Amino acid sequence: MIVDKNIKSLGESVFLRLEEEILSGALKKGDLLTEISLSKRLGVSRTPLRAAIHTLAEEGLVEITPNKGAVVVGVGADDLVDIYEIRMRLEGIAARAAAKNISEQAKRELRESVELSEFYLTKRDYDHLKELDSEFHNIIYKSSGSRHLYKILSELHRNIRSYRRLSLAVPKRLEGSVNEHREIFEAIERADADSAERLTVDHIKAALNNLMSTLDPLKR
Repeated sequence: MIVDKNIKSLGESVFLRLEEEILSGALKKGDLLTEISLSKRLGVSRTPLRAAIHTLAEEGLVEITPNKGAVVVGVGADDLVDIYEIRMRLEGIAARAAAKNISEQAKRELRESVELSEFYLTKRDYDHLKELDSEFHNIIYKSSGSRHLYKILSELHRNIRSYRRLSLAVPKRLEGSVNEHREIFEAIERADADSAERLTVDHIKAALNNLMSTLDPLKR
């Protein structure tokens, strides 16, 4: 199948295609990504392929080793559990801090993010929903008032975007996620730090449980 050349860049198009194949299991752990075969199969030159493989390596989906090339790492359960447990603690702290420090402008932005998510949910516009999911969390990170926490969580959020996309692809998860965002927002809006932290931890725990359900049993 030829990749979509209308996406922002050809390298991004190739990345998204290969990411989908890895997450779906079409490309399995240990598979070698050779530029010649991929170039022929996807109908692209080696330049966008190299860019895509580099991005996959940054996402932790492939490992590039000297004299061997890029090898698929795949999606394993152990690392995901570690990452999401870290998210539970740090994002819980961020939500608690945001409930105490959030500005009126950020409250409006958070409300708008939730309301737009609810609107796009009725339209089944999943691309917008995924963008708004990232925006919602980013507003909370910023509103924590800690630049160090913001930096750590922003980087962590980027590094697991592949897994988050996989989780949100599961039927009904988007609906649950949007509802959970509404509850977190309302807790932050009323400055209820305890509830904001607890609801955020529960939200990420639900995302992890959902994500684990998508993995091949052999990878657990």
